[in-house]
Amino acid sequence: MFEGIGNLGQIPELRKRIGFTLLMLAVYRIGVQIPTPGIDVAAMASFFNRVQGTLFGMFNMFSGGALRRMSVLALGIMPYISVSIIIELLAVAIPQLEALKKEGEAGRKKISQYTRYGTVALSLAQGLGIAFGLERMTAPNGAPVVANPGIGFLLLTSLTLMSGTIFLMWIGEQITERGVGNGISLIIFAGIVARTPSAIIDTFSLIRTGDIHPGLFLILLLMMLLVVAFICFMEQAHRRIPVQYARRVVGRKVYGGQSTHLPLKVNTAGVIPPIFASSIIMFPATIANFIQIPWMQSMAQGLRPGSFYYEAIYVIAIVFFCYFYTAITFNPVDIADNLKKNGGYVPGLRPGRNTSEYIDKVLTRITLIGAVYVSVICVLPSILITKFNVPFYFGGTALLIVVGVAMDTMAQIESHLITRNYEGFMRGAKLKTRR
Repeated sequence: MFEGIGNLGQIPELRKRIGFTLLMLAVYRIGVQIPTPGIDVAAMASFFNRVQGTLFGMFNMFSGGALRRMSVLALGIMPYISVSIIIELLAVAIPQLEALKKEGEAGRKKISQYTRYGTVALSLAQGLGIAFGLERMTAPNGAPVVANPGIGFLLLTSLTLMSGTIFLMWIGEQITERGVGNGISLIIFAGIVARTPSAIIDTFSLIRTGDIHPGLFLILLLMMLLVVAFICFMEQAHRRIPVQYARRVVGRKVYGGQSTHLPLKVNTAGVIPPIFASSIIMFPATIANFIQIPWMQSMAQGLRPGSFYYEAIYVIAIVFFCYFYTAITFNPVDIADNLKKNGGYVPGLRPGRNTSEYIDKVLTRITLIGAVYVSVICVLPSILITKFNVPFYFGGTALLIVVGVAMDTMAQIESHLITRNYEGFMRGAKLKTRR
């Protein structure tokens, strides 16, 4: 592994790509520290201490702490991701979008253009909504978050937040094109891991004061390593369906006849199900912070992370969205038709309907395994915090994103090394992307 890392500096192109990626991520982290004009940063931080376990906390995690500081990048990259998911779902219902997805590079560019336009509109709307909300926010001591509310503040804040999202979208696209890895994913990755140093410092402070026993810390550290290894295994796990291609004779040449396989990922839906599930469950708690209605306050209190009702509903919602999102993004009928058109078939099955039904049956079974796996990882933080008094958040959607993005980025670096006849990171091992 160390030999593979040492080879990184021997390829000028790869060295430039890694340097460019690190530079863009550094620019992003600097932007997180720049506050939006007209905001009392201290009052904003006090307000966030009161709304933990709501949608604000989840969005703050994806923005890398920018929302807590109300920086110029407070919206983060979430509007772009939201529009991308919406367009992907609309492609199922709108034939024109579905046709664009099948047009190759030209269709991809057109969909990217629609995504950019949608990101501008959504970020402007969200920025305006946040500006209205900021004018009505107060810290626990009664101090207003906005010093000088009014139309000027609304316009300045909404345009600033929209510009921050567009800037992040540009950084992500530049990293994807000129750097290493997927730029949008790396921005979220950088925001999440930015909290790691403070968590490590807090942990050692608690060990020094005796609040955490060193033996318990070693057990937790070993368990964390096992959890990360388990996630790496599950993110690459897939079910192989054998595919045989019939021989075709064209003139004097024979085409086809080879055997291959169709890989079906165990976790086809990725991190989308826990994000959707968290957003829906946290919505009542978010509304309850602004609407003082007794029954809504009781509901929000019962759906706090760590409670039995929250975890039960959370797991059910994750399982549902795993099946829902897989059904939206993976169509067994199209796969079976493509195999039939190219002369491929699954041994023992007739091409067409029988093949699609078999693929759907296999996908249904492995999706259940993937849903259980995602559910276990996502309820792990609550178990660690409530049962073992762990002072930091480990697991959940954040860990799935961090490990998945790290694996994808390492796989791209590995491909650069192998292309130029260098050893990869791991001898005898091949890293694969999740896609």
